[in-house]
Order: sequence, then structure tokens, then C-alpha cells
Amino acid sequence: MEEEIFNWLVVVNTPGLGIHTFHTLLEQGFSPSRLLQAVHDNKPVEGVNRKMIEWLRSPDTKTCLKDMAWLEQENNHIVLFTDPLYPPLLKEIIDPPPVLYVHGDVSCLSHYQIAMIGSRNPTGGGSETAQRFAHSLAQTGFVITSGLALGIDADSHRGAISAGGKTIAVTGTGLDRVYPARNKMLAHEIVETGGALVSEFPIGTPPLANHFPRRNRIVSGLALGVLVIEAARRSGSLITARLAAEQGREVFAIPGSIHNPLAKGCHRLIRQGAKLVETVEDILEELGPLAHVEFLDKNPVEKAENKVFPDNDEQRLLEYIGYDPISIDMLIERSGLTAEIVSSMLLVLELRGFVSSAAGGIIIKTTKESVL
Repeated sequence: MEEEIFNWLVVVNTPGLGIHTFHTLLEQGFSPSRLLQAVHDNKPVEGVNRKMIEWLRSPDTKTCLKDMAWLEQENNHIVLFTDPLYPPLLKEIIDPPPVLYVHGDVSCLSHYQIAMIGSRNPTGGGSETAQRFAHSLAQTGFVITSGLALGIDADSHRGAISAGGKTIAVTGTGLDRVYPARNKMLAHEIVETGGALVSEFPIGTPPLANHFPRRNRIVSGLALGVLVIEAARRSGSLITARLAAEQGREVFAIPGSIHNPLAKGCHRLIRQGAKLVETVEDILEELGPLAHVEFLDKNPVEKAENKVFPDNDEQRLLEYIGYDPISIDMLIERSGLTAEIVSSMLLVLELRGFVSSAAGGIIIKTTKESVL
């Protein structure tokens, strides 16, 4: 098996031999081992030019040897396209990676997944929305898949972990490094809680800009559907959503305020046919039958008893806040209350989780209970 993996790595790393050519050769019956034998025997192979043949006869195996050394370490896997462990949904896309590097539980790649993506600089409400949706979706049994980026990606991973669920992070680097570095602890947590880190890039690959669009096709390709939470009009998340649609995946988008620039990408997706999502049930209506899951409120009685409601004055203040971010000065003007009273009430509401504060004295009503 080690020799077979090594042969695959040699062929995959052949300069000029891209994914399309690799799969064409595979369809023609040329496994990497058979291809190398044919080249050694000076037999012509359609689609393989002279430069490729010269390299295959005398390959630079430094990268392959580095990959094999990584494979020997605990909890590391190299999954070949023909391996039964290769995720079946990913096989269906037009350009599936011939090889996947996996650190963690490789079996979770074949579980039903929902991809969650969005802004790297979300609002406080966007972060909370991502964590709550991921938490609730993970409770139903879905694996949450994202790209380990800052913002919505990281929030989605954390939401799944908080529910005791599994999450998959697809990276744009080799798995010997974590990018961005500040998510290193999160990456460890993902693996420790039964999830996995996944990449198509060899060990030692740095975070190059052109790697992340390639990463995104894997994020969407692994999942039954993609949920977009906060995306600007020109966001990389829209590229992932387009890839998902091309791959035949469901695309979901959460709308936002017309004044929020991070909602414009989601609104654009909805106009183009993405399903508007307000609750987890909106997603399960589409994907639940495919994944054989349903939304269950596990203990509604206990939940109602433990819920803390704002009193009448606090409720009126929440109504003045509305659903768009608002400055404290504007809130004082709307409510007619003194600055001291408003500040005191906001403190109580924030401690109870009904509002959050952002830089510049901006107040945002949270999405508490809204995903249920």
C-alpha cells in the first residue's frame, strides 16, 4: 500500500500533468503504477508529453518523501481517489482531487455535511448567527464543513464543537501548518473532538492566494448544501456559492439589513435563486430528507422554564433598537430616556444575551433564539 501511495504522489506531482489529465488516464486504465511501468517500458501513453515522460522516468521525489514521512505520524492519512474512504460526494464534482491529505477522523468525510461560509470580518450579529446555526445543525447530526478562515468560518467550526458535533476544516496549505496562525488552537480542537483537517496540497505548501479558490471547491463539493452568512457584494463566499450551484448542491443564504454591506452578497444570492433562510428548519426542509435527519427540540419544557425574558421597560428598549445596528446616542434620542438609564438597561440586556456592543458605541440586537 505504501508503494501504491508513493506512486500516486509521484504522478500527481508531475509538472504539467493536471487533474483533468490524471482522471483521463485513470479512466483509460492507467493507474499511477501502470503509468510508471508503461513509461519505463517506453510505451506511448496518450495525453502524456515528452517532458512529463522525462520527469516520470527520473522524478524529484523530495515532496513525495516528505509526504510519506508525514503519513507515518499518528492520525495522518493520505486518501487516494480509488480508496473506499474517499468521500463519495466529492467524487461527483468535475475536478475532484486525486489525493486528499487528512489529519483526524477520515471517516467523517463521508458523513452528511453542510458547508458554512461568509465574511472574514463579520458583525457581532453575524458571528453569533454562524455559531447558533452551526450548533443547531450539528445537533441534528450534520457535520459542519468550512475553510478555517477568520470570521464566519471559525465561528461555524466553534458552533459545531460547542454542540458536541463534528466539523471539517478544508485548508489552502499543507497540513503541516495552520493558516491563519491564530486558528492553530481551533485546528487542534477540531481534531480532538472527532473532526478532521483536509487538504489537497502536499506537506510544506504555503498559503498562496490561488490555493484558496481551489480549496473552496472542496468545501462545497464535500457537502449537500452551502449556507452563506454575511457576504459583501464582491466576496469570495459568492465564488464558493457559485461553485456549489455548478456542483448541483443546494445554496442557502441568510438575509440581513439593507443598510449592512455584508448582507448585499446574501441578497444577491437570494435574487439568483438561493433559498432564503431564517431558521434551521428552512435548511432541513431541503436537506433533511436527503440526510435522514430532522430538527428536534430536545427538551422544550426545560428550555421554556430556564429562558430569561426581558421586563417591560427592557422590551421597549429592544423595540427602539430594532434590527439594524444603532448608536447609543441615537437610542437615547429614540427612547427619550436619560443616558444613565439607557446605559444601565443595556448592561443588563447584554449580560442576558439580548444585545451586543461593537466598536464606536454601536449596539446590535442579537439573534438569540432566532435559529430555532
